[in-house]
Amino acid sequence: MSVVVTQVAATGNSVVVPRQESGTTTTTASTKEAPNPILPVGSEMAWGIGSFLVLVLLMRVWLFPKLKKGTDARYAMTQGNLDEAARVRAAGAEDVARYEAAIAEINAEAARRLEAARQELDADRTTKVNAANARIAERRAAASAEIEAARRDALAGTQPIVLEIGASAAERILGVPVDRASARPIVAEIVEAGTVTG
Repeated sequence: MSVVVTQVAATGNSVVVPRQESGTTTTTASTKEAPNPILPVGSEMAWGIGSFLVLVLLMRVWLFPKLKKGTDARYAMTQGNLDEAARVRAAGAEDVARYEAAIAEINAEAARRLEAARQELDADRTTKVNAANARIAERRAAASAEIEAARRDALAGTQPIVLEIGASAAERILGVPVDRASARPIVAEIVEAGTVTG
């Protein structure tokens, strides 16, 4: 005889048993609950708890100290690297300060040398300008003396001409002959007066 099991509800099973009598089938329902497939049985719970406690004990005794030792070593290495970086940074800051002090000293020395060179060039330029001005003044004085001498020579050369023109004009105006020897000092005085005012 064959049995077919079908689920009727979440709380029970229904068993269907086929009968050969009169060609009908009857169904009987069982009220027994099925075991929960999620909830473990007592022996499984004991084995699970025991395995967990052994694992915890192994981790505490063997794995955790190694892990702690590794993290402490890593922390010490990181801290050493940070300390080394701070030392290098401080050394770099000192090097930069020395470099900047050297640059400032070099700039000050360059400015001092530049100022000394500028003062030396100014003194040299002033000396040369004064010497040039002295030479120019000498040449001007010599040129003025030459011009004055040439002017006096020119006026002295014009004195006989002026005397002759003045005497002939006086003779024509007065109608009497004029003595040139007596007119010579007057003409010389007029020519000298023209030189001074000219």
